[in-house]
Amino acid sequence: MQLEQPTGAVFVQTTLKVLGGKWKLLILWYLKDEPKRFSELKRSIPNITEKMLMQQLRELEKDEIIVRNVRSTVPLKVEYSFSDYGKTIIPVLIPLCDWGKEHLQRINS
Repeated sequence: MQLEQPTGAVFVQTTLKVLGGKWKLLILWYLKDEPKRFSELKRSIPNITEKMLMQQLRELEKDEIIVRNVRSTVPLKVEYSFSDYGKTIIPVLIPLCDWGKEHLQRINS
């Protein structure tokens, strides 16, 4: 027998499935203003491994949050950016950042 979930719990679980994990929100934070190349993201998040960054980017791409743009230049240039649908998350990122700032101030005082 499955217990009934509180209203909205399934939506929170869905959000966590798409955006959860240690790195996805940080990746999206760095993409919010402009497209970035893989190497730029790697430099911005030095503690992430290349394998993990690639995996997280692929998952965000699969969930249609970001797009991978390949430009046929020499050398080949690959950039990641928000999809039109993914841009709907940007207004959510700002309050998350604000909350984190307030939280840090609270625990450090």
